[in-house]
Amino acid sequence: MSSSYALTVHCPSTRGIVAAVAGFLAAQGCNITDSAQFDDLGTGSFFMRVSFLSETGAELPALEAAFAAVAEEFGMEFAFHDEATKMKVVIMVSRFGHCLNDLLYRCRIGALPIEIVAVISNHMDYQKVVVNADIPFHCIKVTKENKPQAEAAIMQVVEDSGAELIVLARYMQILSDEMCRKMSGRIINIHHSFLPSFKGANPYKQAFQRGVKLIGATSHYVTADLDEGPIIEQDIVRVTHAQSPEDYVSLGRDVEAQVLARAIHAHAHRRVFLNGDKTVVFPASPGSYSSERMG
Repeated sequence: MSSSYALTVHCPSTRGIVAAVAGFLAAQGCNITDSAQFDDLGTGSFFMRVSFLSETGAELPALEAAFAAVAEEFGMEFAFHDEATKMKVVIMVSRFGHCLNDLLYRCRIGALPIEIVAVISNHMDYQKVVVNADIPFHCIKVTKENKPQAEAAIMQVVEDSGAELIVLARYMQILSDEMCRKMSGRIINIHHSFLPSFKGANPYKQAFQRGVKLIGATSHYVTADLDEGPIIEQDIVRVTHAQSPEDYVSLGRDVEAQVLARAIHAHAHRRVFLNGDKTVVFPASPGSYSSERMG
């Protein structure tokens, strides 16, 4: 039975990379099922993601060892991934539960290739929801006085659970610069897309008062620069003068949940590459949006 793997590559741009990768996989008895690549002419960087089937029994350790020579020739950063392995994720949430509930549902039906190994909150609102889903729940209160201790407790949960990714599903606490650096490229956040306008409390009310016609959401990697990390996914929904601030909030809630789920899907499928202050996000492979069951 064939095993499905993915190979991700980042290296300086030069000719022969695609041929070398394809030739290597063919020689190892692998059949490419999907491939995407991008040459950033501005920075001279090359990015590639390849899905393939190992049809003759080649396994990841052997492929990684054999590929090292190709990688050295082109100065590649590379990684092989077993597409059957779900990424372990810790979700953090405060008092707005729409993104958490959406992710719990998508995870339950197999629509996201992730395993939620813990949920952390600074409130008790969603303990029952999380525990009923057979997921460990940790309430870690955060104050100005205990912030270092609280973050140490959070990182202990992450390390003990083996999580590869933290998702801030409307977690309303600012993470320290130290934690952002330690988890660089491994924390995803979601927020409304009005920034840098309409900061602070009630951004949707502020938008309503200004007659905004588009509501959006942005999902990005977390950095020490608040809400300015590399963007993974964005979307918008149109509103009219006839809608209320409460309508804005409801529509914003829906687009936030969708955008966050798409960002996690891309990250978990290894489709996102950091490219300076930006990202390269490749299209989803055929069949990667299919779920194990409908509900």
